[in-house]
Amino acid sequence: MKRIATTVCILFLVLFSYSQELNQVTFSNGANLSYYSFLVDNNVLIRVSEDGKILEWGEEVLSDRLYNYYAPKLQPYMGRVEYYGPESDSIFRGKVKSIGTAYITYYNSYEPAEKAGRLKTIGPLTMDYYSNYEDKMLRGKLKMIGDLSLDHYSSIENESYRGKLRSIGNTQITYYSVFDDKAIAGKVKSIGGTSILWYGTFDRPELKGALKSNYRQIVGSITYILR
Repeated sequence: MKRIATTVCILFLVLFSYSQELNQVTFSNGANLSYYSFLVDNNVLIRVSEDGKILEWGEEVLSDRLYNYYAPKLQPYMGRVEYYGPESDSIFRGKVKSIGTAYITYYNSYEPAEKAGRLKTIGPLTMDYYSNYEDKMLRGKLKMIGDLSLDHYSSIENESYRGKLRSIGNTQITYYSVFDDKAIAGKVKSIGGTSILWYGTFDRPELKGALKSNYRQIVGSITYILR
């Protein structure tokens, strides 16, 4: 009986540790990173900006009129949410402490300026940021999520994509430049081995810059959303 109980506990911990993960990456106008979304318990997503601020949390709502279309705004989460109280470090006092079973921490006021007050952990995932000693365009942006490295194009790259997200782990992200088509310069060109297509200069004027491909692309275990 003791062996069975131990096995169940281990399985529970394993399942719990994998229940909180980077699940989505969303781009605005198909070009600039809007936020990262973390999946926690009960299909709840926590959206986090690239500089480590929690933007919103809740569940995605699938349209009953449009095929495979999800509302941009999340449906509010009605479960338990806790906040840091007056006894906490002043830099994260009043911030979200937990959403469901996902416990959340922040870097304290004694950390370097580029980290202080920013998101540190969601469940088992630890966040790290570019320091003030690194490329000026990247300072304060998320650099690591758990064991996933977030690489960015540097300030000396082509102006169409400098400072933008370059890769998540082994998944490379490329962008169109002015040499491809000025009408879609800066928009996502590929995610991993998946090409992203847009209407360009030689298409009908009313379509120029609009997305041809599906706006949700699943690459690896992450859903990339182009809004």
